[in-house]
Amino acid sequence: MKKLVLIVLSVLLVFTSCNKKTETTQDHLARIKESGVLTVAMEGTWAPWTYHDENDVLTGYDVDVASAIAQKLGVKASFIEGEWDGLFAGLDAGRYDIVANGVDITEERSQKYSFTTPYAYNKTAVIVSSDRDDITSFNDLKDKKTANTISSTYAQVAESYGASVTGVDDLNQTFQLLLTGRIDATLNSEMTYYDYMKAHPETKIKIACLSDDATHVAIPVKKGSDDESLLAAINKAIEELKADGTLKKLSEKYFGVDISTN
Repeated sequence: MKKLVLIVLSVLLVFTSCNKKTETTQDHLARIKESGVLTVAMEGTWAPWTYHDENDVLTGYDVDVASAIAQKLGVKASFIEGEWDGLFAGLDAGRYDIVANGVDITEERSQKYSFTTPYAYNKTAVIVSSDRDDITSFNDLKDKKTANTISSTYAQVAESYGASVTGVDDLNQTFQLLLTGRIDATLNSEMTYYDYMKAHPETKIKIACLSDDATHVAIPVKKGSDDESLLAAINKAIEELKADGTLKKLSEKYFGVDISTN
């Protein structure tokens, strides 16, 4: 009887071990496909990349791009909104699969994350109030006050030119500080500026200068073997969306020009 019990226990242990081995060998892409959902993190407050329309529906270029990528993966996109500084923390913790929020590829970020093929190219604008003429180049930012979300590329660029950066939560707060004279300038996407002015043509702000080169916008995923197949699958999806004209169509829909090519 004891021998029979021992045999049964041994069989159960082997069966449990095999099941655990099967679970642990599933990589990130396999888990996404099994769940049927690609969880995408974004701000939801940065038009025309991610924002809420007049009916409070989440929309934007990155919303549509992420949805198209999810469709290519054979799953549905689920969007979670949060402040910029928390998006990458959520990615690190595994709460999100990817971040889609006009993320520029930088050397610092590339040390921590793997980036997909770029799906957009974006020039940086220095934005000032309409009556200012003392800022006409990036070098003029030295000893000036700017505002951006602290960990954003724009904040880092401003600091690299000697500006003092005030941390903010969103674009509207940034422009409020600019219009009340509490900051001298702000850095942001050229296309975001044009979109804002389209909705608020009376706003007394202007572009003082633009960067010479466009930044490369891509999707960051966690580094490591667990995410290698996910990275490859998203790259394949992006290439297909470029080839079939989807990215061009979405660019023109939200920006008025094609930003999917450099």
